Order: sequence, then structure tokens, then C-alpha cells
Amino acid sequence: MELEQQKLEQEINREVKRRRTFAIISHPDAGKTTITEKLLLYGGAIRLAGTVKSRKSQKYAVSDWMEIEKQRGISVTSSVMQFDYDGCRINILDTPGHQDFSEDTYRTLMAADSAVMLIDGGKGVEAQTIKLFQVCKMRGIPIFTFINKMDRQSRDPFELMEEIENVLGIRSFPMNWPIGIDGNFKGVYNRTTRLVEVFKGSDHGRKKIDGDFGRPDDPHFRSLLGDHLFDQLQEEIELLDIAGDEFNMEEVLAGELTPIFFGSAMTNFGVRTFLENFLKMTPPPVNRPTSEGRLDATDPMFSGFVFKIQANMNPTHRDRIAFIRICSGKFTKGMEVNHIREGKKVRLSQPQQFVAQDRVIVEEAYAGDIIGIFDPGVFHIGDTLVEGNQNFTFEGIPLFPAEHFARVRMVDAMKRKQYLKGIEQIAEEGAIQIFRQPELGADILIVGVVGVLQLDVLSYRLKNEYGVDAQIQMMPYTAARWVMGGTLTQEALSYTDRAIMVEDYYERPVVLFSDKWSVQRIVDRHSSVKFVEIPPSVLA
Repeated sequence: MELEQQKLEQEINREVKRRRTFAIISHPDAGKTTITEKLLLYGGAIRLAGTVKSRKSQKYAVSDWMEIEKQRGISVTSSVMQFDYDGCRINILDTPGHQDFSEDTYRTLMAADSAVMLIDGGKGVEAQTIKLFQVCKMRGIPIFTFINKMDRQSRDPFELMEEIENVLGIRSFPMNWPIGIDGNFKGVYNRTTRLVEVFKGSDHGRKKIDGDFGRPDDPHFRSLLGDHLFDQLQEEIELLDIAGDEFNMEEVLAGELTPIFFGSAMTNFGVRTFLENFLKMTPPPVNRPTSEGRLDATDPMFSGFVFKIQANMNPTHRDRIAFIRICSGKFTKGMEVNHIREGKKVRLSQPQQFVAQDRVIVEEAYAGDIIGIFDPGVFHIGDTLVEGNQNFTFEGIPLFPAEHFARVRMVDAMKRKQYLKGIEQIAEEGAIQIFRQPELGADILIVGVVGVLQLDVLSYRLKNEYGVDAQIQMMPYTAARWVMGGTLTQEALSYTDRAIMVEDYYERPVVLFSDKWSVQRIVDRHSSVKFVEIPPSVLA
């Protein structure tokens, strides 16, 4: 028995060390889904890479599985993909770039061990990148930067590095250096190997590309690059070596220094160089905080938490998948675990992993892996699952305050059951928050969202996944506060306050406010009432 336990521990140690789990973050249109495709291409998971805004003859990006994503050319949900490369088992968490879906991104970052920050070389650091960077910074995870679209009109690389340091407050170290910009991108200089790679283009980046490798002072490259680019490269290499920061791996792991890679995801220029170097630097799964202290990833006891729930990934079967980040130990198909919130045992059935657009039934998985479990309606976002009789929980996944509210009514009363099921399932995914005014009945709901585009997605999904037409009417409210201490009634709110009392999904009293001044006015007037922006139970 002891020998078996030793073998299990060795197996877990070996497998955890080769795991790499990271999220890709960026501002909309920086090329995030495109680079995900290219990493899958180099990992051998797909043969031809799609692009988000695909030509008719091309395939759609495999990470965009929802029909509305294909129609609009945007990613609206996080997707999870797995592949092997160079001895590593890689789990990529591709997140929505559009700010209206940032809540999904924030939750997904809780499941990542590191982040790849994608920056448009022509635009530099943008608003959504700043927000997502701050979440990564708060978690203290390593952040790697890929400056994309160097094959197009782009800014000076030194200027981009300075902006990263000034705007984000993180020092940077270029791991490679672009040769030629503004539509004349020829290749990169690798500062680690001190070799130049000059790229040969291929089929709009749909296939892997080859390149010429060699020393930067090789006369062969003068003929390939031309005198101007060749001489410029020599000067910039010298400048980087003299004036640049020292590389410090400890600072990278602490999230204080970001390694920078230049390239073009669309043409595959620099993608392989980035992938190989990134895998060497990014850490395997590390210990995670729990209610009983930190838990090591190599602990033989299985544990994990639900960070995402997605309904109807397979429209044929109308299934519901709970995504679990494994935090320690080994998962085996059909194992029984302790569902901490419910206080009972559950069997993890139909476990799936995602390789490009294909799902595969998984027999085993280890700390760092992401698995999808069939959810009969028992899982919530943030649920902790543990082997044996352990009773700890992982840190809570925050609920982000809604900023837009709308009244939702069903058009056809005969479809009441489908309407309520659709609304509740989409709410349990974390895409929307549900509120009710008890005096108006159970069927007229108020929906709260972080971004208004989520309402379009709600309408689309109710129609196409549940067969329900819904009327959505915007309401003049911008903030919600939960009443967690004292009492407050609608009558106590004057007409001038432009605020209403509602109940959330769990029948807790909530006030919807028209603006921040209204919030402050009512908070000051009702000093005996405790208002909170995030209900405590969500953080538990």
C-alpha cells in the first residue's frame, strides 16, 4: 500500500511539473483569439488556423464555438483548450476581449497560473488591457507580453516599452527585438540565443512558417534585410545591451517584470519563438490559498473549484458544463468528491477536455488541468470540490457589480417554463444577474449586466437555445447595493431619489440607484442601514 502511495505521489509530481495553465488577456481586436489559434497550430492540435473575421472559404476560429460569436466576429465567452508541446501539457484560457464581457474574464483569471498580455503594436496599452492587468497584478501572477501586429503600421518598440512601464507600472525586458516595422517586418533578433530569425511568409498565416537562422553579423542577412535594416539592427542590439534592464526571473515570477516578445500572430512571425521561450519561463501550478492555509499542487489529495458554467455548448444535447480548475492531486473519471457548499458527496461524471473544437472524454487529469464536468444543476461558480472528508474552501470568486439594468418580459406566456429556465441557466453561468420586484409577479424580471452587449447575447441565446422571444427594456439605473443590515422600504425612498427596491435571486433586498450621487444621498440619509456593493455570501 505504501509503495502504491509513493508511486502515486511520484506520478503526480511528474505530471504537475509539466503543466502550464495560462490566460490570454487584451483589449478588443488586439488579436487574442488569433494568437490562440496559432499556438494550437504549433502545438499540433489543428492543421489550419482560422481567424475571427474569417473569409467565407476559411474556417472560423475554433475557440469561438457560439453561433453569435461567429456572426459578430467577437468572443463573448471564455473558452478552454488543451494541447501538448515540447514535453509540456498546455491549458489555454482564451477570454473575451470585449469589455462588456469582462466579468467572465475576471473569473477565468482565477483559474490561471500566469497571463499572456497581448498588445497591439500600433495602438499600445489600451483601456481594457489596463483593467485586466490590474486583476493579474492583484493576484501576483507572472505576466508575459506579446506585442502583436508588428507586420502592420506600428509604433517604435522603445516607445511601446516605455508606455508599458509608465502606464502599467511594470518593468519590461525584451526577449526578442523586431527587425523592421511599419509593414516591413522581416524577423526578430532573439536576445537569449543571440540569433536572428528572418521569416518566410506562408498562406496568410494558416500554416507553420520557416525562417533563416543565424548570427546577426552574418553578411548573409545584410543581403536578406538590406543595408538600412541590417545596420539599424546592429545599433539597436548594442543599445539594448548597454542601456537595458537586467533580466531577473524572480521578479518575473512575482509579477514585477514582464518579458516582452514582438511578432505577428496573423502571419505567425515570432509565434514559435514566443511559445518555446514562454514555456521555459512560465511556472507549473503552484500552491493556492484556502480557508485552512495554502495547498500545494503536488498534494496527492484531489481538489479543485468551479470557475465557469456554460449551458448549451452542444445545442443538440442542451448540455450544461461546469469548468473545474484542478488545484491539487489527481482526478480520475467517475471519482466521488465532497461538494463543500452542499455538504454532500457528488460523482464527477462525463469528464471532458477540449482539444481545439473537439471534446474528448478524459480518464485522468492533474493539478493545473481544466476539465468540464456534466452539471445536472448542482454546481455554482466558486464551488470547492475535495477528495475525502476535507472541509476547506478556495478563495472566493468575486461578483462584479452590474452597471446596466433592463426589464425582461416573455412575449409568449405559453413558453413560461422555457423562459424561466433560460434566464436562470444564463444567470448561473455568471453572464447576468437577476432581480425581481415582488409586487410585479415572478415572470417580470430585471436583469443586471456589466456591459450592454450582454443584453444582446441574452436575447439571442433565449431565442436560439430556448426558443423564447423576450422584450428587453432598458431602465435608468447604474448601480446596485445590497441591504445587509437594518431595514429599508420603498416608501422610505423619496421620489427624488430615483431608486427602487428589488430582490435578488436569493430574495435578498437590493436597491437600484440611478447614479453615484443618488447612492451617496441615500446612504447618508439612512445611516442605520448597511449597504454593500458585493453580497458577503458570494465571497464565502
